[in-house]
Amino acid sequence: MFCPTLTGLGERRHLLSSEVNLETHIQDVVGLLEAEELTDIVLVGHSYGGIVITGVAARAKARLRQLVYLDAVLVEDGQAWSDVFPPEVVETRRKSAVMQGGVKTIPAPDPAIYGFADPADTEWVRRRMTPHPFATFDQRMHWGGAIGNGLPKAYIDCREPAMPALAAIKERHRGKPGSSFIDLKTGHDLMVSAPEETTRILLQYA
Repeated sequence: MFCPTLTGLGERRHLLSSEVNLETHIQDVVGLLEAEELTDIVLVGHSYGGIVITGVAARAKARLRQLVYLDAVLVEDGQAWSDVFPPEVVETRRKSAVMQGGVKTIPAPDPAIYGFADPADTEWVRRRMTPHPFATFDQRMHWGGAIGNGLPKAYIDCREPAMPALAAIKERHRGKPGSSFIDLKTGHDLMVSAPEETTRILLQYA
């Protein structure tokens, strides 16, 4: 199992620069697949990571077997992340952007919005969140085809509480051929709020 950290985020936040964008993050994962000579992979993406794994599928399909989207953003060919969010969310993102070391970023949100039952989980997540490069928000992507490039897709829909910004995305894609939706009674950060259930679902695709 591999869990790559994308350039400029988490423990790699010291690598944040104005050049870091969505293409950078897609290449982070493609590069790992190639360097480790990985094949028959179940590729999992959470939230923004859904856009990243869609890009990886467009570039490295032969190394993949299955895509799993964890309450993730789905972006069609020719769209940007900002195209699929409600206008009021996009406006808020633009107004809240701040410069960090000369780089325009999206500040880390208050993790309380994820609805953790345990306050300790909220604080644990808060300590680990880092600003996100804004360039990823408006970069228009070209997959050359449908989301997933023909690979089987599963979508884990976190519904208690649901993230309002993802509602329209889920509505557009639920029921489409080649995709299965699994409802989970937990919040957006399911790895933290429902680790056992999340693991059980992922093991179905192992």
